[in-house]
Amino acid sequence: MKNERTYTFIDLFAGAGGLSEGFVRAGFTPIAHIEMNRDACNTLKTRSAFHYLKNEGKLSVYEEYLKTKKENTDGSALWSQVPKSVIDSVICATIGEDTVNNIFSKVDALRGPKCIDIIIGGPPCQAYSVAGRARMGKDVEKDPRNELYKYYVRFIEKYSPKMFVFENVLGIITAKRGEPFADLKRLVNELGYDMDCKVQIASQHGVLQNRQRVIIVGWKRTKLGKYSYPDIPVEEMPYKVLPDLFADLPDRKAGEGQLCEPIQYMKPLAEMPYLNESGIRGTLNFTTQHVARPTNDNDRKIYKMAVDMWLDKRQRLNYAKLPSELQKHKNKETFLNRFSVVDPDGCCHTVVAHIAMDGHYYIYPTKNPTVDTVRSITVREAARLQSFPDDYYFEGSRTATLKQIGNAVPVVLAQKIAKAIKKML
Repeated sequence: MKNERTYTFIDLFAGAGGLSEGFVRAGFTPIAHIEMNRDACNTLKTRSAFHYLKNEGKLSVYEEYLKTKKENTDGSALWSQVPKSVIDSVICATIGEDTVNNIFSKVDALRGPKCIDIIIGGPPCQAYSVAGRARMGKDVEKDPRNELYKYYVRFIEKYSPKMFVFENVLGIITAKRGEPFADLKRLVNELGYDMDCKVQIASQHGVLQNRQRVIIVGWKRTKLGKYSYPDIPVEEMPYKVLPDLFADLPDRKAGEGQLCEPIQYMKPLAEMPYLNESGIRGTLNFTTQHVARPTNDNDRKIYKMAVDMWLDKRQRLNYAKLPSELQKHKNKETFLNRFSVVDPDGCCHTVVAHIAMDGHYYIYPTKNPTVDTVRSITVREAARLQSFPDDYYFEGSRTATLKQIGNAVPVVLAQKIAKAIKKML
């Protein structure tokens, strides 16, 4: 194995690093992560430190960090214990005309003589998403995020990778009458790349979530013609959320748990085959961030009704049909499914960044629910739905961690894409 070629990548609009983590697990080496959100950058730094310490056989340093970490602190206590170059691989910057050349300089310093084999990333998708367009109305046409794909192309032009992976919401194909998508294709074609796109459904690739995303893959045209869209076989999903993903975590009520607190598992890994196969249980004998957000009495009454309806009839609660004394929102025309229960007997609906605002769309499927026991899912449960390993620590407040998780690419899906690409390379 010693002489196996390692392939390098840079991750643009990296978020909390779900796409990157999948590529690392498939054996790729990150040169740089570029991200504008400070909390997400701190998460990337902590994860980069984890990988360094793991490779050096010093995971005890990381364990100690998690066990002694205090809320409202960043990761400095950990980052100071790894080489500065590891932390510097995370470039906290907004990609734009004023910054792009400075970012290039930093990436060049990090890569040294190495070439960049692959560029990965997904520009922020609010301007392409159905929810984003509904919320922003006509302003969506002027949103500068519509143009970020052009900067992605600038990185392809600068580093000439063999391939690139561009992840986004389904709306990227149809947004602005399909103009940005057609323009992306034209721009990469001019640089000597072919590209293809397919909708990948996470639940068909080992993730307990019915998430659909457009995965665009591009490859440099060569005389040998050896690159193409990777073959990512569809798999059966024999597992279920409640028994196979959540069952080894201790019970929580609304408001219980802490962000910084080691959590012991309630079942051995031998009894949790999905967590074992997917690698979600990670490398440590504990996890963290199993914290449930507090909820008021009114919402918990609605939660109980929603859980009862789902467990008894597999029906979703319609907000407009709630008793009037429970209805606190004026809007009774749209988003009538805003109180939704995670399906315990199958895959969860799509986890999105809105989970940071309230937990109503991700109600835990509590067995024999009472107003006292119902709650929304914890930070760790949300991370597991995105197939992040339990040793992944998200820096920032509870709201910040949930936003990072909701915006991420599921790690296991990313790993399957990366493995298929590695075969070609």
